Amino acid sequence: MKIRKEVLDIYKAVHTWTGIVAGLALFIAFYAGALTVFKHDLAAWVAAPMHDTRPVDLHDAGRLMEETLRARPDAAEDLTLTLRATDAQPAQLSWQSPDGARQYLANFDASGQLAINEREPTAVADLIDNLHRTAGFVPGSVEAGILVIGFIAMMYGLALVSGLIILLPSLVKDLFALRPGKNLKLMWKDAHNALGFFSLPFHLVIALTTVVFAFHDQIYDTQDVFIYEGAMMDQWTMPAPRVQVPSLAAKAGGPPAAQGTQLVPPALMLADLRELSPGFEPHYMDYHDLDSERPSVRIHGVDPNYMMRYDAFAIMHPYTGEMINASYLPGYTDGWTSWLTVFFALHFATFGGAAVQWIYFLLAIAGAFLFYSGNLLWIESRRRRAQDKGLPEQKTSVRVMSALTVGVCLGCIAGVSASLVAGKWLHGNVASLNTWHVIVYYAVFFLSIAWAFLRGASRGAVELLWLCVAATAAIPLTSLIGWLAPATGLWANPSSAARGVDVGALAGAACLAWMALATRRRQKHGQPDSVWALARA
Repeated sequence: MKIRKEVLDIYKAVHTWTGIVAGLALFIAFYAGALTVFKHDLAAWVAAPMHDTRPVDLHDAGRLMEETLRARPDAAEDLTLTLRATDAQPAQLSWQSPDGARQYLANFDASGQLAINEREPTAVADLIDNLHRTAGFVPGSVEAGILVIGFIAMMYGLALVSGLIILLPSLVKDLFALRPGKNLKLMWKDAHNALGFFSLPFHLVIALTTVVFAFHDQIYDTQDVFIYEGAMMDQWTMPAPRVQVPSLAAKAGGPPAAQGTQLVPPALMLADLRELSPGFEPHYMDYHDLDSERPSVRIHGVDPNYMMRYDAFAIMHPYTGEMINASYLPGYTDGWTSWLTVFFALHFATFGGAAVQWIYFLLAIAGAFLFYSGNLLWIESRRRRAQDKGLPEQKTSVRVMSALTVGVCLGCIAGVSASLVAGKWLHGNVASLNTWHVIVYYAVFFLSIAWAFLRGASRGAVELLWLCVAATAAIPLTSLIGWLAPATGLWANPSSAARGVDVGALAGAACLAWMALATRRRQKHGQPDSVWALARA
């Protein structure tokens, strides 16, 4: 396929500058996004051991909630009944303090009396999720960060389309080529092109869905003006399609059920849902505003046969058992809800089970490498070559971009690993562990950037790679210490999820060590006029 040179030059400029501007933020978003696929496993690794993990008997759950609300009226605002225990959360009744710093767990003790335990919940999964959604650009303001990443996603989309157009003329010849050797630029270009082409559908989906998520308020405002003529809010206040629950079917046609003072037994509501949606597997029941005029219970779960948002759910009335909204219950989605569900499912891999999760994890890691290699291509393509008069001075822009690439990318990797490890080493020694998760990440991240500028890209890359190795290897090492020497206050979670984190971190540390050794070899034996050469350090 032939494309005129002047047209190709325009697309190359678009691809280069959109990629460079967006690349570093997208590296963080994709690396953190890969980890969010298994964020519940990460939370399980960090979570402190629990003394009482007995599940609540579902038939006693109604009485437990009634007694808990009498003892702790503040729990009425947001009360969660976990139905399926995880490694980080027992199947008990729980709620949090208004600031989220403390979690309370309620159950009946051996004598049948109400027992309430207190602990600090781990929020390391929330930190990683926020890095994925915002690239960490605006600490403390998730909404502003999401808008920033939305603009970056638009540049990302332009980079994808322009990159494909650039590749078209040489698609057959270069697509399967991988030419390692002294020409680093050619090798990086081959790897970059192959990754970008074969993962293009995934990247297009991520770019499109990210823009929709980031600007959904603005999209709604535009629709309100041009489609609904200012009456869009009427669409939101329209009642959801009525779904008659089986236990109330005998009352069909009669007056609506009156709100009582006693909660409908959870077992009865779950039985209704099981009949309405046989494949739906409930995980937890989230009760809201039980002491208000509009109480509700949102029952969350999954159905592997359907696409879901983060999960599937139905909203019911906790005092009457009526269905308030079944728009996201498997088998009852329709219209715009179906399209919205597809957008969420394609972005968050909430379909297809573990196989799709692993595919998304690998694609996200490959995506992070795609942006890293794009920056390396930019740096190599602007390198001043050695002449007879000696080594030239590289452009300031090249030196700055190389230091930024090293500091941002490796700082993110080291910061996430260090934040995870801090969750165990600082447990019980600081007032707010979740605050320290954030402090540790940003301290490592910004110090890594400063170190890359101070030491230069060449020395900084090797040294920061070894920092990444140490921080990541500290994850399984911490578990090992907790298993061998529990007197240190550390612990080793024996669950398969936590062990999976240890094994994954060990493999990651090995890969980072290999990268550090390879970077050191390039530093010593690579082209001397490169910013990565020791002579330039």
